Amino acid sequence: MTIGDVVELLKEEFPDISISKIRYLEDEKLISPKRSAGGYRKFSKADIERLRTILTLQRDEFLPLKVIRQELSRKGVVAVRPAGTRRFKKVSLKDGGKGNETKDYTLEEALETSGAEEKLVRELEEYGLIKGSSTGGTRHYDQTDVEVMAAASDLAEYGIAARNLKTLKSSVDRESALLLQILSPTLRSRNPQTRKEGVEALENLATVSSHLKHLLLIKELRNYTSS
Repeated sequence: MTIGDVVELLKEEFPDISISKIRYLEDEKLISPKRSAGGYRKFSKADIERLRTILTLQRDEFLPLKVIRQELSRKGVVAVRPAGTRRFKKVSLKDGGKGNETKDYTLEEALETSGAEEKLVRELEEYGLIKGSSTGGTRHYDQTDVEVMAAASDLAEYGIAARNLKTLKSSVDRESALLLQILSPTLRSRNPQTRKEGVEALENLATVSSHLKHLLLIKELRNYTSS
């Protein structure tokens, strides 16, 4: 089946499904449909069942993609992506948060990759959720900006506008300040090894903090849905 066929097939069961969402799940290595000679995605019955499982875990269990990937791996269902097809690379704090394969996107490439509307991207920049740069009159974005666009595009389908995300940005700013304050002496050390260990500790703290926020959010939502 084509990606459009899959959306039509699952639309009734998962009303929020979209082509951009399926593409994003593919970029996150959760699904891996084969490609036709012309480069079009071709979904098998197994691909569709895997996608249905992922969407169910998101909807019913509020699980983040990282946990869903782990759950699928435990069940022996692992997506193997063809080499060179991944557009998003997970960004680490190491090496300045850039890594060796950071891709630079023009506005047009960012819109195509994320599935976001140009108006939404402008608003995300206006409210400080992404920060593009201009070179020779052309706007450019890094891979993290594009992932933010994709996530914001999914939220927009629920009526959540960019301005509504300012509270998330404010929360992140406060959390970032706290973590940096805790590790500031280590990060400013003149010893390269000490600074390296500080970056690793900062990344670990960020991961734990993010997981804790997820748990608290799920707890709050469950309190509401069970009442």
